[in-house]
Amino acid sequence: DASSGMQKSLRRQLGAFLRKQRGELTLRDFGHKAGLSSSTLQRLELGEQNITVDTLETVLHRLKVSIRDVFPD
Repeated sequence: DASSGMQKSLRRQLGAFLRKQRGELTLRDFGHKAGLSSSTLQRLELGEQNITVDTLETVLHRLKVSIRDVFPD
């Protein structure tokens, strides 16, 4: 189904973005910066967990990035 394919694609994009932003920081340290637990951050990076719009907004604010940085298309 097309919507599940889009959801997977968006989760992968978000995961890749978070992984790139994390750089050399540990999951724990970057999670603290982003306002996420290390386990949630890991699942998001792997595209295995959904994120609410509210949580995404909080993470983007804490990382000082915009939604267009994550999803440029």
